[in-house]
Parts: sequence; C-alpha cells; structure tokens
Amino acid sequence: MADNKQSFQAGQAAGRAEEKSNVVVEKVKDAATSAGASAQTAGQKISETAGGAVNLVKEKTGMNK
Repeated sequence: MADNKQSFQAGQAAGRAEEKSNVVVEKVKDAATSAGASAQTAGQKISETAGGAVNLVKEKTGMNK
C-alpha cells in the first residue's frame, strides 16, 4: 500500500497534469477565436471588394442610374 508521501506526490502529479491540460485547452480556445475573427475580417473584405467591383461595372455600363 502506498504511504502518505507517495499518495501526496501522486496527487501533486495529477494536479500538475490537470493544470497543463487546462492551459492547453485555453490556448486552443484562443487560437480558434482568433482564427474565427480573421476569417470574418477576410470575408468582410472580400464582400466589400466584390461590392465595389459590381458598382464599377454598373457605372461603366451605364446601369448605375
């Protein structure tokens, strides 16, 4: 049977492992949030550029009345 010191050390090791996993989970969440924000920004820029192109075509073809 494990003595108190071994039990204590096992508990410490489990606590450290849990803390490390929590840190990794937070980093993954942060990375996912950042990627989502970047994708949203890119989508907005594409939409704005496409809208500008449509307006330019309408202007050049006389459809912008």
